[in-house]
Amino acid sequence: MSWQLGAFTLAMRLFLKPILRRTTTPQAARRDLGRAARLAKAPRFLLHLPDHPASGLHWISVGSVNPDWVILFCHGGGYLAGNPTTYAAMLGRLSKLTGLAVIAPDYRLAPEHPAPAAFDDVVAGHATLIAKGYAPDRIILGGDSAGGGLALALLADLCARNLRPAGLFGFSPWTDLAMTGSSLVENAAIDPVIPVERMAETVARVTGALAASDPRLSPLYASFARPPPVWIQVGAGEVLRDDSRAITHLLRASGGRVALTEWSGVPHVWHMLDGYLPEARAALIETAGFIKGLIPRP
Repeated sequence: MSWQLGAFTLAMRLFLKPILRRTTTPQAARRDLGRAARLAKAPRFLLHLPDHPASGLHWISVGSVNPDWVILFCHGGGYLAGNPTTYAAMLGRLSKLTGLAVIAPDYRLAPEHPAPAAFDDVVAGHATLIAKGYAPDRIILGGDSAGGGLALALLADLCARNLRPAGLFGFSPWTDLAMTGSSLVENAAIDPVIPVERMAETVARVTGALAASDPRLSPLYASFARPPPVWIQVGAGEVLRDDSRAITHLLRASGGRVALTEWSGVPHVWHMLDGYLPEARAALIETAGFIKGLIPRP
């Protein structure tokens, strides 16, 4: 563990987690996440272009990118907060490392737009990329936290419709809104970010008329037909650790090739702290290696 990671983890435990315990409304969560995002270190020459408002897609890149391949990334925020702008710095770093543009859907948020609004929006975003000329097997899915679960839900849908992407990567994905994982109890005290006692309240705001186990919300209960390669990173001390373990087991049982790495001592979606934490840069470099490995060499 780097000294930077130790310092950030302590600060999160002392300040961030108590703030999240006290956050009363989704509007407050959005405000706080937006403020925190201003501290993210964006790479030089970051290009962030919102697409036509009707598509809800944001195009993020750094430098020259491969025009034939693209990353479709679903942001996190518990389905209640976050947007492509709050993630632009990290996605710009991922673009620089991979040589690909990252497309981030600005999907609708709960509780104003409960499930399946977010799922419907990312399905529509994927359809927009197909309409723009991207081949299904040259699209790489990605996401973090709730967005990681959303990307996996999209993956199940695309596999069922024979629109299989090249692969998927997930950072600490939330795959089970029914909250059955034992790490919710085992890691409740040591997770430096997520207050597990507020998660049921979040689920209630998000689900709308759907059950928490609906595959559009919880891909752990989805069927995956011949899934492509998947790459998952999660903190060993996270309350969502078992969400990653369970979806890995399901994907492997469905015939998929899955690489799951559990990182010691890291907070939830530590990748956002690239520029501060060596562990964040190392995780993004490893992810970029997975992504580049999906693209055939000329």
